[in-house]
Amino acid sequence: MLDAVGTAIACGELSPGSVLRLEELQQSFGASRTVAREVVRALEAMRLTTSKRRVGITVRDCADWNHYDPRLIRWQLDGEQRPVALRNLMELRWAVEPSAARFAALRASPEERGRLRALGARLEATAHARDLTAFLGHDIAFHHVVLAASRNPMFGQLSEVIAQVLTGRTEHGLMPPEPQPEAVALHLEVAHAIDGADADRAERAMRDIMVQARDEVAEQFQ
Repeated sequence: MLDAVGTAIACGELSPGSVLRLEELQQSFGASRTVAREVVRALEAMRLTTSKRRVGITVRDCADWNHYDPRLIRWQLDGEQRPVALRNLMELRWAVEPSAARFAALRASPEERGRLRALGARLEATAHARDLTAFLGHDIAFHHVVLAASRNPMFGQLSEVIAQVLTGRTEHGLMPPEPQPEAVALHLEVAHAIDGADADRAERAMRDIMVQARDEVAEQFQ
């Protein structure tokens, strides 16, 4: 129920100003009043709706939404506005991840440096095996470690956002059938740069990853 209503809002089927009724939600989904209320609370927590007595549940303007909520990102990537959602997410990644890689090179612990080296090797192995599921898991973990190692908690909290972007690209066929050797090489470059505390090199390599990801997505929507 939450996915259905959330997707309808995220994809514009329910436009800002639309009013929902708790009773209508119960009837439409055959849900109990308790379940319907839980769904409404979740939507309000994401700032997608607001509720008022004698008015109902009103869809808020998209400027008010919590655009960092992973569920909202997933719903947007599932809908017709996927190209716009991907563009916005790629711009966010472009703004944050190269800087995160720079700071990780300066601040990462020995354990994190070793984990990035290991993840780089796993990315290389799963890319050659064309195992996109395993590759995705290692890719998510790689970017999570970089963000965490930046020691900026605001960067770190973007991990789930990045995970949804990477997952969405894979699930919607927006990744090559075999990860590009250049992309794998750039991840290895980031890992080696962070391991060697080379901030300029780490930032440059991560920016190159963003460029390649942007170009791969753009090719799918030409």
